[in-house]
Amino acid sequence: MGSTTAPARRFAPWLIALLGAVLAFVMLLVATPATAATTDGQEETPYYFGGVVTYGGDPVSDVTMTIEGNGFDAETVTDADGRWRLYVPEKAEYVLTVDENTLPDGVIVDPEQLPEGIAPIDGTTASFDVEFGLTGTKIVNLFLGQGERVTTSFFDQFVERLFNGLNFGLLLALASIGLSLIYGTTGLTNFAHAELVTFGAIMAVVFAFPLSMPMWLVIPLSIIAGAVLGYLIDLTMWRPLKRKGLGIVPLMIVTIGLSLAGRYVFQFFLGGNTMQLPGAGSAKIPLFGSVGLSPVAMMSMGASIVVIVVVALWLIYSRIGKATRAISDNPDLAAASGINVSRVVRIVWMLSSSLAALAGILWAYFRPGVRWDMGVHILLLIFAAVILGGLGTAFGALIGAIVVGVLVEVSSLWIAADLKYVGALMVLIVVLLIRPQGILGRRERIG
Repeated sequence: MGSTTAPARRFAPWLIALLGAVLAFVMLLVATPATAATTDGQEETPYYFGGVVTYGGDPVSDVTMTIEGNGFDAETVTDADGRWRLYVPEKAEYVLTVDENTLPDGVIVDPEQLPEGIAPIDGTTASFDVEFGLTGTKIVNLFLGQGERVTTSFFDQFVERLFNGLNFGLLLALASIGLSLIYGTTGLTNFAHAELVTFGAIMAVVFAFPLSMPMWLVIPLSIIAGAVLGYLIDLTMWRPLKRKGLGIVPLMIVTIGLSLAGRYVFQFFLGGNTMQLPGAGSAKIPLFGSVGLSPVAMMSMGASIVVIVVVALWLIYSRIGKATRAISDNPDLAAASGINVSRVVRIVWMLSSSLAALAGILWAYFRPGVRWDMGVHILLLIFAAVILGGLGTAFGALIGAIVVGVLVEVSSLWIAADLKYVGALMVLIVVLLIRPQGILGRRERIG
């Protein structure tokens, strides 16, 4: 035993120093100054659309305005003076939409009083193609009047959100499966998993822009970088601390500290800007009715399904996969039967980190954009998916993630977008009240 652990003790400090130096170099490649944030959560940039909404000469407050395009979307509401402002990352063509549900009854945006060069998009009365002129600002004053609204049917909205929910659920599944495998084989709840998601997206930015690599090469390199990070975490943190006799609770606290440290290291070097990956602004391809998906969304769903199927086949049929399931069921019995638990756990760390890296890239396209804190925004949903599916079960995490993803997107038909995560968490509570061990969990795993 002593001969196998001595090299890890000897080289762990050097590996930590090397990892820190490499991470610092990578972050310096993409370092940008931080930006301020508005009261409604927008990031201030040099480019914005703005204006005033009035009805009969009086300002209209609390009207919801959204902007979408070039792989970006943002939302705000008009203030007491009817003023609004929506910041965007760069000069491009966008779609400005007024939420007609926030307008007075029987009132629409008066098409006769629209600014020059702006007209409603076909089939709508409240969506408009807008673009900048020579400057980085565009003023769009909107005047309301009596009229009949043209809206998208509830069925089309439902189907579109269902597809978005499946896409979201599949990328959540990639992260959730990795987290569930870590818990199943080690018993550790890894709160730093969000930073593994962020790391994958940041590595994609590094490979795509400073190093100018094509995306077909960027994605596998980012996944490999995630696997290397998982290997180093196991070698320099999990195994040495476990060898020193630390319990699960202290180790969990270590992951919380690691999460905070990693997050603010990302912010220090990356800044507060949102960076877009190549192809994030691709236009949607019509499927039927008003329902459409972008090529990136289609490829994201396809890639997620392929990777999940490969992981499932690996767990079911491969020797290491069977060993992973055996350790999850009973680690002591697995070790007694001759399974090299330490080796399997290291492979699981690498697999979990690589899946999280891929999920980070897909999340950067779905959000869209890469930010220093992007992973933490879905950490609660990742935990919800794992708990809903059943702690320690990879297939349960898959089912839980799809349920959570669909509920989050579809629930926005009935509740405000800011509260759409609440619906998924409420379903989580209801399911756990009925089946505390989760959908595929076993009772002996609980307590």
